[in-house]
Amino acid sequence: MTAVVVTATLAVTTAGCTAAGSDRPLVAVTTNILGDVVSEVVGDRADVMVLMPPGADPHSFEVSAQQAARLRSADLVVENGLGLEEGVARHVQAAAEDGVPVTTAGDTVETLDWTTEDDSGTDPHFWTDPARMVDVVEALDADLRAVGIEPGGTDAYLAALQDLDDEMTTALATVPEDRRALVTNHHVFGYLADRYGFRVVGAVIPSGTTLASPSAADLRDLADAIETAGVPTIFADASQPARLAEVLAEEVDVHVTVRPLATESLTEDGAASTYLGMMRSNTAAIVDGLSIRK
Repeated sequence: MTAVVVTATLAVTTAGCTAAGSDRPLVAVTTNILGDVVSEVVGDRADVMVLMPPGADPHSFEVSAQQAARLRSADLVVENGLGLEEGVARHVQAAAEDGVPVTTAGDTVETLDWTTEDDSGTDPHFWTDPARMVDVVEALDADLRAVGIEPGGTDAYLAALQDLDDEMTTALATVPEDRRALVTNHHVFGYLADRYGFRVVGAVIPSGTTLASPSAADLRDLADAIETAGVPTIFADASQPARLAEVLAEEVDVHVTVRPLATESLTEDGAASTYLGMMRSNTAAIVDGLSIRK
């Protein structure tokens, strides 16, 4: 199926303010992945302020005082939720207490848990499944209309998400069943695995957040799982040092290829500068990385 190219015509800001003198409604978005999606759905009907800069870690990024103030005067705030934006949650809460409507994307999808032998929690990385992003866009469309913003790109973007899902289904189906094992720097691909028939072997940081740290026992357990599954590649988010994965080779003598992916943040430019591009790029990298023979 031919991919639908969706182009937003509005100016999107990441510096915490909209164009001077703009009289359009303001939609504030916490993460740049959702910021891209919101921009495509809104079209030219509103200004979009994206708080998280390209390449940042959504678990730890902070906002300026100016951004926090603008957040509390927005017509709508869109957040990921599910504990992802750990450094921004209090500002979103303050905006909500001031009466600003908040769309929590994580509340619109069927969630999964990340689990280890010792811990578990709700996985906030639902965007790795385009089908769940359909649910997010449909809810976003309704919430925009509720605050008087008539979206200009919903239908086109829903079609683009369907194309993306079809492409990923076809590409990931080429990975043999016995090689569909994923290891990441932390638990980020649970929804992708659920959608496309992969299994999550483990993570260097056995948590749903990058703010946790692995213990020696965690690394030994992961090393055993990697050896058992024959995993040839670890996928580390580009916003985190590859050191998180390379430590396996030094600490427990497990040697695997480390492939950086843009999984939690869009890049300034290049293939991963949009959500659709990021997902296509990651799909190609996963297929290629799991084809390596150990």
